[in-house]
Amino acid sequence: MDPVERITRAVLYEGYILWPYRRSALKNRQRWTFGGVFPRSYSEAGHADDPWRMRTECLLEAPAGAMVNVELRFLQVTARQAMQATEGGVAPVDRLVVGADEYLTWEEATERSVRVPPIDVSGAEVSVCLPLSIPADRATETIAADDGSPAGALVRAWRQLEGEIAVVVTPVGPGLFSVAVAISNTTPWSGGERGEAVKQALISAHMVLRTSKGAFVSLTDPPAELREAAARCRNAGTWPVLVGETGDRTTVLSSPIILPDYPEIAPESPGDLFDGGEIDQLLILNVLSLTDDEKREMRASDPRARQILDRCASLTPDQLMRLCGSIRELGSVAG
Repeated sequence: MDPVERITRAVLYEGYILWPYRRSALKNRQRWTFGGVFPRSYSEAGHADDPWRMRTECLLEAPAGAMVNVELRFLQVTARQAMQATEGGVAPVDRLVVGADEYLTWEEATERSVRVPPIDVSGAEVSVCLPLSIPADRATETIAADDGSPAGALVRAWRQLEGEIAVVVTPVGPGLFSVAVAISNTTPWSGGERGEAVKQALISAHMVLRTSKGAFVSLTDPPAELREAAARCRNAGTWPVLVGETGDRTTVLSSPIILPDYPEIAPESPGDLFDGGEIDQLLILNVLSLTDDEKREMRASDPRARQILDRCASLTPDQLMRLCGSIRELGSVAG
């Protein structure tokens, strides 16, 4: 996986499910806390902390004819209902047990991606507006018993989403452009608590901007001659940083989590743990110390939690030792 994709996926799934990676854990009873773009009518009904818009703006140095590509990525909350096979068909249950496997009714997430058609930086202002529309739907996964007969099913359902992506590229100086991307959620909302509103929200929303022939400007540390122009850029709910190999200015990640330019995933990390602020070694050792009952619930709670459990169990002693620490840079001490 290339470094840009690796860091964007880390942002996408940050906080998805937290240690101890079980449905019953208190910290997993209120999820979906990063990068939410909620239905407008919900946000404006006294829930300003759950905004219905997200905006990023950055600077691009580019000759005429350079192209800009914008991609919106987010998670959509997906209800997972366990169904038990009965004589008359199937019936909803909280827990489905099939042989040695268990499946819990809970929530998952479906990855969504919307790409704006490439934009030609022509020297004049360019505006592109793209509707966002995801119809409500469901998918059924049949769960078979050991003898192959139907034992039940998992029904995954998601709600309608409606919104808009607006991109405006504006010249602000010779060979210098501002690129602004605004995301809005206009999904009809019929009322309810936050737990219902998140089902029609864009979760972990972030944007990836790429350019050919041009170079984005760091807003975190802009060159002196561009500081005033950088200060005029308006960002709400997200912050753009350069990503990729250090020095490469062709890609920007605008993230709801504050990051430095050129963020990296530690090469020693064996995989996603959905908690970038925690130490991998501690999380992995905690997973390995779970009781059999706790591991059983973790495995039943979520397919991605199951992957964490299997990955931790498969680590070799050498891989575990690599998690103890690394020295990245050594500098000389004066005197």
